[in-house]
Amino acid sequence: MTSTSWIAIAAENELAPGQMKRIEAGGKHLLLCNADGKHYVVDEMCSHEDYSLFFGCIQNGRIKCSLHGSYFDLQSGQPETAPADKPICTYPVQIKNGQLWICPS
Repeated sequence: MTSTSWIAIAAENELAPGQMKRIEAGGKHLLLCNADGKHYVVDEMCSHEDYSLFFGCIQNGRIKCSLHGSYFDLQSGQPETAPADKPICTYPVQIKNGQLWICPS
C-alpha cells in the first residue's frame, strides 16, 4: 500500500452491518457500506437518476436505490433490477492497522 494511492476513510469497526457512510476521496462522492460485516465502497449516486444511494438500504450484498427501487451488487456494481441498466463504480477496500483504506483511482 503506497501513501499516494490509498486513503484512510474510517475505523474498521465504525459501521455496523447494514450501515453506510458518505465519504469523499479522490474528488469523488462515495459510500462506504457494511454488508454483513464486509466493507464495500461504491459511487454515491445511482446510475439511473442523479439520486443518492445513501437514502436506500443494504440487503444481501446489494444496495437499493430508494427512488425507483433498483438494486446494485456491492461487489461488482452491476444493476440487478430495472430501471437501472448501467453499473455504478466500485472501489477496492483494504483493512490495515484497524483502518479501512480505499484506492479511489
